[in-house]
Amino acid sequence: MKTITLKHLDKTLPNLGLGCMGMSEFYGTALSQTDALSVMQTAYDSGVRMFDTADFYGDGDNERLIGQFIKRTRGDLVVATKCGIVRGKEVMADGNFRREYNNRPEYIKQACEQSLQRLGVECIDLFYLHRIDPNVPIEESVGALSELVKAGKIKAIGLSEADPSTLERAHKVHPISALQTEYSIWSRGVEESILPKCRELGITFVAYSPLGRGMVPRSRQAARFDFEPTDFRLSLERATSENMHKNQHLYDLLYDISDGLGITPFQLMLAWLMAQGDDVLPIPGSTKSANILSNVRAAQLALDSSLVAQLSKAFLPTNVAGGRYTVNKDVAANAAEMK
Repeated sequence: MKTITLKHLDKTLPNLGLGCMGMSEFYGTALSQTDALSVMQTAYDSGVRMFDTADFYGDGDNERLIGQFIKRTRGDLVVATKCGIVRGKEVMADGNFRREYNNRPEYIKQACEQSLQRLGVECIDLFYLHRIDPNVPIEESVGALSELVKAGKIKAIGLSEADPSTLERAHKVHPISALQTEYSIWSRGVEESILPKCRELGITFVAYSPLGRGMVPRSRQAARFDFEPTDFRLSLERATSENMHKNQHLYDLLYDISDGLGITPFQLMLAWLMAQGDDVLPIPGSTKSANILSNVRAAQLALDSSLVAQLSKAFLPTNVAGGRYTVNKDVAANAAEMK
């Protein structure tokens, strides 16, 4: 795989990470600890060195899971975690919980200490603000993160889903190492201004959900996605039968091209994303070792530039039916925004 150097962290690692959220919740049945550790081991043995988590995932259980893995492996794993989304106690009628944002300095420091304990480490490699709290100036929040760097609690600072202005203001307080935002051939909103701002400031772009949340039918003829009934993705706009019908020509294109190359549509999508720049670091999630191996193979592919251009034109945002979340439904935003 290609490598990428995370600035302000002074570490070079393979340009493919592992998103660990789905091992604990949101994507149907959570993995057992044994199965989750096995998937992590497959990723590690395949060369993946960045594991991405958050205090929110599994209400801390996801961090504890990675902490268990850290105990059994060498010290070259780069762990990224996040704080800033607080799980509310109120449970809504659909069984989901409400959440709120908290970027207050005192909360950030408290959350960091708790993450350190759950992970079982003395210092976190990359610590993100999971979402931007509109009620707290970003300068105050990044100031608190900067103090954690000085104290040796964290090595580098990241933001998630921040707009260009916020990113620039934050970067003036302390160098921002990474911005994490959804980016895939299906969701390309970052290309207009966010990705260019990262490149202007020298900030690594970490792409979550790089496989479009896995929302491609497992066969051309499938009338719906192959998800468990409890999988939150079924509530997203692109999962409606109407939008699936509208996107059928895109599914067909993915299958036509991937079949011709002898790969899967998911490998094609990941290879397309890898072609968008050496400063883009995808962190696909997975709950199966076979999918880990498939992603690693995709990260090693080099698509012809004409093919990349063909896919980019076909998947212009105006050609994709269904947005990232579901309009006017708390359940989708509640779950999807956790990432």
